[in-house]
Amino acid sequence: MTNGTDGNTWFRRYPATGTPRRRLVLLPHAGGSASFFHAWGRAFDGGTDVLVAKYPGRHERLADPCIDSMEVLADRVTAALLPSTDVPLTLFGHSMGASLAYEVALRLEERHGVRPAALHVSSRKAPHRLTPRDLHRQGDAALIAELRRLGGTDTALLDDPDVQELVLPAVRADFTIVGTYGPRAATPVGCPVHAWIGDADQSTTAREMEAWGAVAPGGFRLRVLPGGHFYLVEQHDAVVRGVSEQLAAIG
Repeated sequence: MTNGTDGNTWFRRYPATGTPRRRLVLLPHAGGSASFFHAWGRAFDGGTDVLVAKYPGRHERLADPCIDSMEVLADRVTAALLPSTDVPLTLFGHSMGASLAYEVALRLEERHGVRPAALHVSSRKAPHRLTPRDLHRQGDAALIAELRRLGGTDTALLDDPDVQELVLPAVRADFTIVGTYGPRAATPVGCPVHAWIGDADQSTTAREMEAWGAVAPGGFRLRVLPGGHFYLVEQHDAVVRGVSEQLAAIG
């Protein structure tokens, strides 16, 4: 069991092929895992390290206790990132991962004096616009139905009771985080914020994503792409290209 705060435990690393000049930190959605961002690992230039968060309770961390508190999860991810702040950090979070990326950005700056180069938030309402949900209090069938509705998961696997037994504890923990986080004050971050959304997302809208501008005095940009909640799968090239442009601006 490994539930500490070391980087090897918390991140799957895709090292830069040259001298690292910057790092991109990817934070998956509720019910997701590091494998969701596998195609991003080698999608950037040779000066970019890519780190993908490995949440406890799944894959190689299956034996680690799940975390059902945003505060605890953000604290531990932040602590695990500290040794990697020797070069500029860019954070990209999708859905639940967007809220987590925002909380990590706040902690890095407020507690450790580290200002990220940029914060990318995808398919998730701004912290002051969140609406609590009680899905985590419902039965397994409701959780599975939500995963099917959102997409992004191989739904055929969810028909297997053995797979359900393995994945549902982590899914429930993540949806507990989602259901108990926010709304909260629109505390600004010091870095530019880039918001991303699919034009057919059933969980939020482009107009709601614009509210992230309230926490972005350092600059805000919204990109709307074709697709639903998991638009970034079909629009992989467009999203990677947009993130690459921001990374290149770092130097």
